[in-house]
Amino acid sequence: MGRVIAIANQKGGVGKTTTSINLSASLAEKGKSVLVIDTDPQGNTTSGFGVEKNDLDNTIYELILSECSIKECILNDVIPGVSIIPSNVNLAAAEIELIGVDRKEFILKREVEWIRESYDYIIIDCPPSLNMLTINAMTTADTVLVPIQCEYYALEGLSQLIHTVNLVKERLNPDLDMEGVVFTMYDSRTNLSMQVVENVKSHLNQKVFKTLIPRNIRLAEAPSYGQPINMYDSKSAGAEAYMSLAEEVINRKED
Repeated sequence: MGRVIAIANQKGGVGKTTTSINLSASLAEKGKSVLVIDTDPQGNTTSGFGVEKNDLDNTIYELILSECSIKECILNDVIPGVSIIPSNVNLAAAEIELIGVDRKEFILKREVEWIRESYDYIIIDCPPSLNMLTINAMTTADTVLVPIQCEYYALEGLSQLIHTVNLVKERLNPDLDMEGVVFTMYDSRTNLSMQVVENVKSHLNQKVFKTLIPRNIRLAEAPSYGQPINMYDSKSAGAEAYMSLAEEVINRKED
């Protein structure tokens, strides 16, 4: 049975998409079969795998509106071991079109049940807001992984997100759990980065990944070439960090 991880934070620019792409690719490099579901209308995860997002007939938008089956919108092996359900700007209209639809919080969950056993991991990239798409992702997921940028306001957004996770757990998905927090854009040269890490750890202790994702030029460049970091520059600090994160994610399942 595939393990479903939603990558969520309602703040933008914290590394959700970077983490979705590179954690997926690193899990695949470790021999796991991975499906990535892009639920962000910006479609950056889709294009980050080199997919031309505006040329697609079937995306998550058509899936949510029951215009295609889940198998029809999966792009298989966009890189070895990673398939993707793509997204583009059409998805921005989904929220409005779902007004009045019964049990709309469970649309994605129902669809994923059909293919869940075909993958070791299903990674869902959430939009940077707490909308119906994010709720669908959390209702589908087993756990939520939260990327946090090492900056002063990190804790503020985190407490809101944990509140949302708890609400979804209480009302829609009693099995939902926190996968953990991963720090992104970490700069060991600044005191602030270290203070943020210590601050969050003191509030969240057991739920913080040991891996710190560094500020890394190669990580920032990779999406413009449509490649995850382990293909673009496997020797970079960013690639090594995401391989380390993948190892932690795999080991958490086995603990």
